[in-house]
Amino acid sequence: MVNQRVDGGWQACRSDSSGGSNSSGESSKDSSRCSTPLPDSDRGDRLRDKMRRRTESGDRWFSLEFFPPRTASGAVNLISRFDRMGAGGPLFIDVTWHPAGDPGSDKETSSMMIASTAVNYCGLESVLHLTCCNQTKEKITGYLAKAKHLGLKNIMALRGDPIGTDWEEEEEGFNFAVDLVKHIRSEFDDYFDICVAGYPTGHPEADSYEDDLRHLKDKVDAGADFVITQLFFRADTFLKFLDDCRAIGITCPILPGIFPIQGYQSLRQLVKLSKLEVPEDITKVIEPIKDNDAAIRNYGIHLAVEMCSVLLESGNVPGLHFYTLNREVATMEVLRQLGLWLEDPRRPLPWAVSANPKRKVEDVRPIFWASRPKSYIYRTQEWDEFPNGRWGNSSSPAFGELNDYYLFYLKSKSSKEALLQMWGEELKNEQSVFEVFTNYITAQPNQSGHKVMCLPWNDDPLAPETNLLKDQLEKVNRRGVLTINSQPNINGKPSTDPIVGWGPAGGYVFQKAYLEFFTSSENVTALLKVLKKYEPRVNYHIVNVHEQNLTNAADMRPNAVTWGIFPGREIVQPTVVDPVSFMFWKDEAFALWIEQWAKLYEDESPSRMIIKYIHDNYFLVNLVDNDFPLENCLWQVIDDMFELLDAPPELLGTETT
Repeated sequence: MVNQRVDGGWQACRSDSSGGSNSSGESSKDSSRCSTPLPDSDRGDRLRDKMRRRTESGDRWFSLEFFPPRTASGAVNLISRFDRMGAGGPLFIDVTWHPAGDPGSDKETSSMMIASTAVNYCGLESVLHLTCCNQTKEKITGYLAKAKHLGLKNIMALRGDPIGTDWEEEEEGFNFAVDLVKHIRSEFDDYFDICVAGYPTGHPEADSYEDDLRHLKDKVDAGADFVITQLFFRADTFLKFLDDCRAIGITCPILPGIFPIQGYQSLRQLVKLSKLEVPEDITKVIEPIKDNDAAIRNYGIHLAVEMCSVLLESGNVPGLHFYTLNREVATMEVLRQLGLWLEDPRRPLPWAVSANPKRKVEDVRPIFWASRPKSYIYRTQEWDEFPNGRWGNSSSPAFGELNDYYLFYLKSKSSKEALLQMWGEELKNEQSVFEVFTNYITAQPNQSGHKVMCLPWNDDPLAPETNLLKDQLEKVNRRGVLTINSQPNINGKPSTDPIVGWGPAGGYVFQKAYLEFFTSSENVTALLKVLKKYEPRVNYHIVNVHEQNLTNAADMRPNAVTWGIFPGREIVQPTVVDPVSFMFWKDEAFALWIEQWAKLYEDESPSRMIIKYIHDNYFLVNLVDNDFPLENCLWQVIDDMFELLDAPPELLGTETT
């Protein structure tokens, strides 16, 4: 659907090991699509079933590991990285558990919150690491209950590295990962899919390689669903380990842990923490170029591609798990060279799908949040039921308040300094604001030479779909029709269309033209006169921050503006214009002027006063052209409004809104 639509530590290298027994708001492609575009059957399935189905079909796949950041700004950056790396279609991601970082808390840098955000707001199937280290049985149960409440349904059960030099037993706790697996199954039955760690060369604390294999089988027999291995440097190391596991009856999926070498210091730290030995031939290449990060990274990519190719060609390795160290360049390049990075433009639905299991039936949303899907999910997180097939108005539950615009998963990815460069260090008048919107639409540098890559209503550049409307959008924004959401009319495009397509292949998608914008009260007075001659073709809703409210929506009923027809299915209508929910959206849309823009400037400064004036005096308007097979008439509506405004004053009249 639309496009203008209206660090941490080294536990990423498995230092948490298990030892012993163990559009102006116009939305971008990333913000309007599900991070992992999967068939409908995958939306509600558990991870082990997705893994099995992909393996049986011969479809190769990958997964990614991340660690929690140290800072709040790091959390913002990591969520942005989730969106970018999620675009390549990972089957899942996992988030490590760092005991020193308060991992089970509500802090934005905690393992629990990062994993929860990935599931709920980024649409990524996620695995949360959990270790036994320095934890009581009661505390572990509490963490698991919290994870379940947050929508997490996959756990990687690990012993964890000791806080000191040696492992110290915890009274009322667990000493081995197998005990944690048993506890999860005992307390939560089959709710969680459980992953455990495997060691291709044997755990460094195990008595022998064979002994460690037996411990791994114990973990699987206790209820683990799949295994992810510690990293290794040779493909034959993993393939031998896989054969040895199968020989003793371990039949579950075993995923090789892949670590593309990205730098000299990171490799040294890796050797120290994982107690692995780097092969001499690799060391010989790296030592002479140890001060050249780019050269080491390129070498690491080459090694990883070679090793992964051997693994995939063996026929026994359908999936690869990558230790990213929260970086993206090397891993993405390896995946591209392997042909595993697939940015499929098609979306299961025209908006970003949450991976929370309680939302699996959700398939209808108001279009207003198309550019801010994370905000919509946040404001509806307490709903017990989600619209399925049809949007209801008066029966819909109330939207939650959005008072904290600085939650790390809602905050702009850009710094205050960058936003000021884009939106203006100093605003002189309303026209200065018009220019910001226009520069966003045109992707042209502003007077300071900076491109406007985002606006308060959308934190991403324009999407391909918005480019279908670019010329018209530029024209109206220059004259103070400040668009934050739009979509073109579409009449039966294939669902596989790379720009507007969504849903299963073999279908057809449809859209009514939609336009949402802020504009002055003077413009609204003219617009209301013009709209009289376009009824009933055009539906409108016009409101200001003071709740002066005008609409011709019949009986306040919702209006479907996007729908799809697919083989063997009922019609799907994933987005609607709903007058009731528009009033909830209105509060957020107006508040963003103040919360995201005005607060960049000093109190009482001219720049802040200009933004506040717009907030206090402009109207928010949405327009729907119901005759989708015909040419979009909304641009003519706006042209007629401008023509009336340009006419002698007596033609406009004095009626107020």
